[in-house]
Amino acid sequence: MSNDPAATPETPVPPAAPAAPAEVTSFRDLAFKVSNEEFEDLITRYTRDLTELARLGRFDPVIGRDDEIDQVITILLQRGRSNCAVCGPAGSGKTALFTGFAMAVAEGKVPKMLQGARVIELEFPTMAAGTNTRGEFEGRLIPFIKGCGERNASKKQPPIILCIDEMHTMMPTCKATAASGVSDILKPYLTAGDLQVIGATTVDEFRQYVAADPAMDRRFQKVLLEEPNVQATIRIIKGLRPKYEQHFGISIDDKLCEDLVEVATKYLRKQNNPDKSIVTLDQSCARAVKKGLEKLEWECVAETIGKQTGVVAAAIEPARR
Repeated sequence: MSNDPAATPETPVPPAAPAAPAEVTSFRDLAFKVSNEEFEDLITRYTRDLTELARLGRFDPVIGRDDEIDQVITILLQRGRSNCAVCGPAGSGKTALFTGFAMAVAEGKVPKMLQGARVIELEFPTMAAGTNTRGEFEGRLIPFIKGCGERNASKKQPPIILCIDEMHTMMPTCKATAASGVSDILKPYLTAGDLQVIGATTVDEFRQYVAADPAMDRRFQKVLLEEPNVQATIRIIKGLRPKYEQHFGISIDDKLCEDLVEVATKYLRKQNNPDKSIVTLDQSCARAVKKGLEKLEWECVAETIGKQTGVVAAAIEPARR
């Protein structure tokens, strides 16, 4: 210090303030490891964007499954165990629930948490096509799953919901399928809640393959789909009728819809409604067009049933005739 009495005492310098801690960047703020460009390319190549197709009007209406679609929506809204397995016999319309849900999303008929959701059907055979090794297949699958998971975890956009038909084929115990063992790749994301899946399979295949793995079984809630009865199937066929009339350029009357369902139910016993009645309608309309008819006639239905069963068409008559 200076001895000069006129000198101004030195002002004490306050201690430096501690440096502010570096801002912690949350996971939500990190850039996606799978870029938007790569992710969209994977979707285009190996999946079907059901919500986009629904907006384009590519699907037939799903009739008589409002309760089951509501169950799917309720499960997806849950905080935990928010994956569902739609279980029912072949031909009962399990995968129609995929499109029914996608249409509900596209039309904005879902709660706020699911508004704008992207419903994507993951097609394992398409993803495996052209690959020679398991590594090549997983090289396509893993970035797609990671892309879905990190986008869902970020909460920056509406959820991505995966639909998987024949979901039992992804279990390791289901051999000789392209998807065998895929469940082990999905499991960490399902555990963290970063993936939401709607699967479809039969009750027996769910029990044999999926439920055999307790970890997977715990992550899915079942939505049971029963085969519709004759009256419910008639309502479905009548609901689909305008689409077929428009496509084929013919008319189809009410009574013929009822008769068609009755004979399909009676004669095609190894198949299930509504699929067998829908296929019968489609094939019968095609026969009518080949004959140059402007209206679907009973003979076309009888010929269709006869070809599938070996029964003489003239002997096939609906119950009320």
